[in-house]
Amino acid sequence: MKIELENVKPMDIERRSFEIITQELGERKLDPDKELIIKRCIHTSADFDYADNLCFSEGAVERALDALRQGACIVTDTQMGKSGINKRALARLGGEAYCFMSDEDVAAAAKANGTTRAVASMDKAAQLDKKLIIAVGNAPTALVRLYELIKEGKIHPELIIGVPVGFVNVVQSKELIMQAGVPYIVARGRKGGSNIAACICNALLYMIDNNRE
Repeated sequence: MKIELENVKPMDIERRSFEIITQELGERKLDPDKELIIKRCIHTSADFDYADNLCFSEGAVERALDALRQGACIVTDTQMGKSGINKRALARLGGEAYCFMSDEDVAAAAKANGTTRAVASMDKAAQLDKKLIIAVGNAPTALVRLYELIKEGKIHPELIIGVPVGFVNVVQSKELIMQAGVPYIVARGRKGGSNIAACICNALLYMIDNNRE
């Protein structure tokens, strides 16, 4: 069998990928404010299910963009998620990316309270006196704790990106966030991951950069 490769220059690979995504979506029309986010999730995962399972609360994208323009910081539940965020683009807006999972005080609090580090890291995030976007791509326990903190009035995120991947309490934790009364972007169902959390953050950052041009 003869295999024919596309002759694509390295600098054009991403552009060509998005052309393919657009072609394969066919006549499906995506909301303009959500289109880049959905397509970037598909680009990151090669999974077209994100065209269906990404759920957005009303006004979530505009709220997140406004927060980022005002220097909002991003808190992730994994170092992998943090590393995937374009921190230069975030810094240009006055923001910073945090992940507390490896912090000694978080480990100690988790051990003392019999919780996961993800839970303890959300408790630490609640102590930050900053506008926050919380991006969860791995730990459903982080979403459950966020829900509790929101209901207790201890944290007020500008946006929760709820895209943990897996099987145990993943679906349920996402549904909780969709009932928490704060802006959200959630990948309903079992799919997600730290890479998806980071790519949603980057999509928001690139939307601001594109509007500046």
